Amino acid sequence: MSPHQDLTVSPPGVSESVSISEFLTTPLLGLSLDLVEGRDGLQNEIRSPRVQKLGLALAGVTGFLHPDRVQVVGGSELSYLRGLDSEERAAAFSRLKKYKICCIVITKELEIPLELLEVSAAGKTPLLRSSDISSVSIAKMANYLEKRLAPRMTIHGVLLQIFGLGVLILGPSGIGKSECALELILKGHRLITDDYVELTKRGMDRLTGAGGKTFKHHIELRGLGIINIKELFGISATGAAQNIDFAVRLERWNPEAEYDRLGLDQSFIEYLGVSIPVIDMPVAPGRNIATLVEVAARLHLLRRKRE
Repeated sequence: MSPHQDLTVSPPGVSESVSISEFLTTPLLGLSLDLVEGRDGLQNEIRSPRVQKLGLALAGVTGFLHPDRVQVVGGSELSYLRGLDSEERAAAFSRLKKYKICCIVITKELEIPLELLEVSAAGKTPLLRSSDISSVSIAKMANYLEKRLAPRMTIHGVLLQIFGLGVLILGPSGIGKSECALELILKGHRLITDDYVELTKRGMDRLTGAGGKTFKHHIELRGLGIINIKELFGISATGAAQNIDFAVRLERWNPEAEYDRLGLDQSFIEYLGVSIPVIDMPVAPGRNIATLVEVAARLHLLRRKRE
């Protein structure tokens, strides 16, 4: 393996869908939803984190309807429907039957039109009801789906919070990543995770790193075994998740290699389509890697202030 290769434990991917059954029952949504109709469609899948209001489709503009998104019907949509005569209402709901909508959410516990119940039953489209107003319901649903459907991958490495920055330490097995992390913890910085780092893409240009539930807040040190950082140093020495600002890639010293001596070269590493700055740092006897990583964090903060 090249020193510039980082072993990926799991390939980059997307949690491709959320079933309506999961969406209806998960406490992470922070929203109380009731199933009104469409029990046969509970295995339908939500495939987009975006939430869409159904008003345009009811008005006849169906070109922008995305059936894989949660569709919301609120007070404005129902007011529009009440202003239509019976034929126009029938036509509005008839248009919905052409699409396999994953689910429809009625907000504010509003009265549900009979035609919408028929659409739900005919198309096996779960019809859910929320007690919150549309804006609150949409915000909570979008927040949950963005996290749940975010692209993610797992890599080998160590993630720490240093001066408030998320610093990802990479390198081949046995090069001293965990020992470096321990020394940084002794300097007062925080461990996020050791060995396995789960990367999650947030938005277009942000990566968040976290550890798994197994061996949380633990470090493996050769000769000492697996130690619990939280028990040894207290809760202030650990963290749950952290946005990643830059990476340090450790490699064994090669006397024939040329290393940046002026700090003018800027390299990047890419995960899930997001590029983050990376510093290649050779490891050799006499070099205090933890102190160098700490200085790298200070330099990163200084560059940020100048931008």
